[in-house]
Amino acid sequence: MGSAAGTHFTNVGILVRFILRRDRVRIPIWILSLVGISIAVALAFPGLYPPGPERDILAETMKNPAMTSMLGPGYGLDNYHIGAAMAHQMLLFTAVAVAIMNILLAIRHTRSDEEAGRIEVIRSLPVGKLANSGATFFVLVMVNLALALVMGVGLRVLGLEGMDMAGSLLYGAVLGVTGIFFAAVTIFIAQLTETSRGALGFSFTFMGLSYLLRAVGDLSSEALSLVSPLGLILRTEVYVNDHWWPILVMLAASVILIMFAFRLNTIRDLEAGFVAAKPGPSKASRFLLSPLGLALRLQKTTIISWVVGMFVLGVSYGSVYGDIDAFFQTSDLFELLLPGTEGFSLTDQFTATLLAVMAMIGMIPVLLTVLKLKSEEQAHRTEHVLARAVSRREILGSYISIALLLAIVMQVVSVLGLWSAATAVMDEPFNLSLTLKGGLSYVPVMWIMVGLAALLIGLAPRLTGLIWICLAYTFFIIYFGGLLQVPEWLGKLTPFGYVPDVPLEKMGFPLTLALILVAFILTGLGLKGYEKRDIYG
Repeated sequence: MGSAAGTHFTNVGILVRFILRRDRVRIPIWILSLVGISIAVALAFPGLYPPGPERDILAETMKNPAMTSMLGPGYGLDNYHIGAAMAHQMLLFTAVAVAIMNILLAIRHTRSDEEAGRIEVIRSLPVGKLANSGATFFVLVMVNLALALVMGVGLRVLGLEGMDMAGSLLYGAVLGVTGIFFAAVTIFIAQLTETSRGALGFSFTFMGLSYLLRAVGDLSSEALSLVSPLGLILRTEVYVNDHWWPILVMLAASVILIMFAFRLNTIRDLEAGFVAAKPGPSKASRFLLSPLGLALRLQKTTIISWVVGMFVLGVSYGSVYGDIDAFFQTSDLFELLLPGTEGFSLTDQFTATLLAVMAMIGMIPVLLTVLKLKSEEQAHRTEHVLARAVSRREILGSYISIALLLAIVMQVVSVLGLWSAATAVMDEPFNLSLTLKGGLSYVPVMWIMVGLAALLIGLAPRLTGLIWICLAYTFFIIYFGGLLQVPEWLGKLTPFGYVPDVPLEKMGFPLTLALILVAFILTGLGLKGYEKRDIYG
């Protein structure tokens, strides 16, 4: 039995080195980004939270149910030092980012490679059945351990109030074990589905449900929070009581999950899954006879999921409006985060900030839509379409058209969600029409991002990952720019930096027209480049 298990991992070390070589740039960028942002925010906290009455008032406002649902329960509120504030306000969001990193990397090296036929080539060589899955999990464990160590040591070196060595190492351990757990979950899910898209969808759904279950549990039932992995890790009470038992529970759960995943991997057929794909209709509709219809059909489930998700996101933000004025008057932090326009209430200023944040989150499905063409190329499916009487301009134009329309849809549904929840908790809700105009003001810059993606697809398809770096930079500058007091010119390096604080300020027709013109120029250059380049260039 032991010998058979051993043969399943034959030459796993070679595949570990192969994965590390493939991701020699991607992995360091993830680790440095997560650690860098965490350290930058931690360094800003002492100036924002000086000891005294303001910090005590802030600690009291953290008991607000809306804040509990977003950040988790506050620990150490009776002595809200910098360490306690850092863990309360940043740990959960950073853990979610770590989960996303592990989901993407796990899918990339398991189901995506299998779907593309690369695992079939590898399995034709003298490697074990579990060599690839084992190598993927081993690499991710090492990545998360490195992240945990660098994060823990980095936070301790800062020497901030309440951030001792034990707490800092636990902070890093929480992030590391969260990554290991979601890596195990994703590899397990990858055995169930037949496609990388399905595995990705189920993995992110699991993460979303974990967050939702934690939010409900933190407000009503401790048992529900303990069931959620994202709720369980918060029971470590980092920098306050420093409990290590949730780490052990998460590690045990990870071991059980990965063992099940390995077992399923050994008994299933290559490129098959235990959850059969839903069979399609026997006859295709007339809508599928066009490139636009095909592109829309391929992404129907993803688009619907994101539409629902953006509405829920708007609702979750809108639920905070109940006592927004009392909350934001308690700390200099929120004065830095808000635009600070005279003549407008804190509610109006908060709404302006939320519109920018929701627009950047809404960019994710929009970019996924236009970049879907690249994944179709990599799977060698585009050549079958081009074999028909279809031009390249029609194919890329179809994905771009859907992305441009989706940008509008994302803004509308998120604003509707925001307004519907705010209306339920506010005595005098904000104006829907004005807020909707503010949300739609971001559409031109979202179109510019689509144009940049199209330009990369048309001229440099291997560099399409740069668009995600651009979006990440945009989020950091727009969301943390005021907090970290970055120079204004850094904001102008992203298209979002040219949008005023709508709806506090008018967008203006000339600016709107100029942004739309830039978007269409970039799109046109992308279409022209796609017509001329090699299909696998």
